[in-house]
Amino acid sequence: MIDPGCRVLVVKRFAAAGRGDGTNRGGALAAGHRVTIYEVAERAQVSISTVSNVLNKPDRVSPATRERVLAVVDELGFVPKVQAVSLARQGTGRIGVMAPFTSYGSYLRRLSGLLTVATELEIDVVVFDHESAALASSPVLASMPVHGRLDGLIVMGLRIEDAIADRLRERRLPTVAVDADSALFSRVVIDDRGGGRLAGEHLRDRGHRRVGYVLERQVSDYESQAIKRLAGFREVVAGAGGEVSVTHSDNSVDAARRAAADLLDRADRPTAVMAHHDALAVGVLLAARDRGLRVPQDVAVMGFDDGEMATAADLTTVRQPFEESGSTALSVLLGHLGGFDLRSTTVLDVRLVERSTT
Repeated sequence: MIDPGCRVLVVKRFAAAGRGDGTNRGGALAAGHRVTIYEVAERAQVSISTVSNVLNKPDRVSPATRERVLAVVDELGFVPKVQAVSLARQGTGRIGVMAPFTSYGSYLRRLSGLLTVATELEIDVVVFDHESAALASSPVLASMPVHGRLDGLIVMGLRIEDAIADRLRERRLPTVAVDADSALFSRVVIDDRGGGRLAGEHLRDRGHRRVGYVLERQVSDYESQAIKRLAGFREVVAGAGGEVSVTHSDNSVDAARRAAADLLDRADRPTAVMAHHDALAVGVLLAARDRGLRVPQDVAVMGFDDGEMATAADLTTVRQPFEESGSTALSVLLGHLGGFDLRSTTVLDVRLVERSTT
């Protein structure tokens, strides 16, 4: 079981290529002086316990204090004492994977694909859960590169904020982003705009011009998968002279059911509704049933992902290769651990799966 409190679970053993002696991490260490936690606390004007919490229990510290302490950690090149001993070794023997596992079953499928390869290669994988892809980056991710406990990191579906990305790079922690943009790290992605266009073309070709869209609500302001997917969808529908009405939903079937009511109760009810992912599409199906609407005769419904929920609901959807994205990300990361430093972008294919709801 994956603990939603950002704890770790070692699921298989890792024998990784070494990363060097690590003595060039941080200017103070390179100069022969090991910075102490007391110096960090004094410079940041906080207590020693606060510094400890920032590094080990970051959710207990306010964002402003956390950022101030981490800035001092970066400035001084601080390495916790236990981890400093391991810097001369050939690596810690593990990689980390962070994703919103408990919020989206799709990331468990990505993890499954990764673990299939990890098992064959006898790799240790440490799993970190983050609440939601719609929220800002995790405080655990912010402090992770300081510890030196990992040889490499895979971040799935989460935006890596600029300050955190810089820290990962400066601390020389090889990192791969999955389903997220990054100017610094290798990526494994799908073409979300293309996936949105594929869904739009399917509905357009069936004559739909008045279309609804259930978009997952996001807190942080960035061009997420959801925004890209909607943009591609809108491009096709608008190009055919149609119009897309968007409603926002939290990440649950019940929330999507309520959000879809806003669309389906309109006098100019859409003839089709697209949802950002399959669980939200199931909420649309329930809202249609609540109103006695026939699917697809009165309203067509589409999702995105093609998980078990889509199969159970006989839902038309766009399939993305979850297991392949996980295994590919691990292969890319192992390439970096083996000395391949060039940033790469791997784009995986999506395809339409037509079922009874359209």
